[in-house]
Amino acid sequence: MDKKKLGNSDMELTPIGFGSWAIGGGDWQFSWGPQDDNDSVAAIRKALELGINWIDTAAVYGLGHSEEVVARALRTYSHKPYIFTKCGLVWDEKRQVTNSLKQIRREAEDSLRRLNVEAIDLYQMHWPKPAEEIEEAWGVMAGLQKEGKARWIGVSNFSVEQMERLSKIAPITSNQPPYSMLNRAVEGEILPFCETHNIGVINYAPMHSGLLTGAMSKQRVANFTSDDFRRNAKNYQEPLLSRNLAVADFIGQIGQKHGVSAGVVAIAWTLHHSAITAAIVGGRNAKQVEGVIPAATFRLSQQEYSEIQTYLAQHVA
Repeated sequence: MDKKKLGNSDMELTPIGFGSWAIGGGDWQFSWGPQDDNDSVAAIRKALELGINWIDTAAVYGLGHSEEVVARALRTYSHKPYIFTKCGLVWDEKRQVTNSLKQIRREAEDSLRRLNVEAIDLYQMHWPKPAEEIEEAWGVMAGLQKEGKARWIGVSNFSVEQMERLSKIAPITSNQPPYSMLNRAVEGEILPFCETHNIGVINYAPMHSGLLTGAMSKQRVANFTSDDFRRNAKNYQEPLLSRNLAVADFIGQIGQKHGVSAGVVAIAWTLHHSAITAAIVGGRNAKQVEGVIPAATFRLSQQEYSEIQTYLAQHVA
């Protein structure tokens, strides 16, 4: 599969990478509900077996658990993929998550230990919160890069103004924003800025947290566990839920012509944007990974892309 260079780094990424949010498991503030670790390990290994060369996780996913599962899955691999993780969300003994950019050095050491690596390939500031702390935090991350504990440093969920502030301190390798057919806020300023300034973009939630997979239904939404963050997400509630499932049905019809799922079409739509380096795609078991792996090579024709754009203009505010 074709690879694309991530910003100013030396890393050539496959078009999709393995996203590790859901494999953090349940019982924390932003979980996707219960998750079997054996399924998670099988999903990661299937992704690598099928050619994916990078994994994105974060310390906060499962309050450290996602990083530990990633390490477990990679224990027997001699040729490890690129491993990306994030900092800036911390938790206490009561498992309450808060934003803090004052503990990044400790966070980095903890992530290195949990991941069982000597260097993090891409270390990302998860959120620009508190906003007044981002410069000091970026200085710490630049220090970690000079020490070899982080090979490259990037940001996530940052605005143009915030990226401009950090660029005066040290180069930004990448930004990780949400981007999907249902969330296009970054198209106006953020994606053009990144493209102009050679900042790579790895977008998360290209299938909008499962809504555009083609496998979502109102019944499935109704059966979400109490600790699944999507229960309270506006796009999973009416009247948006019906509209969003209709979008999934529409792109599913395009995918059907090619023998791929709606989710694959949704991912391909994000990759169509020239500023996107690669997309983060989650998988909770090996079967799910097999279902989305065609997104690594499937591309929309210009006519199909235009059809989708027309539909979205008419149906999505």
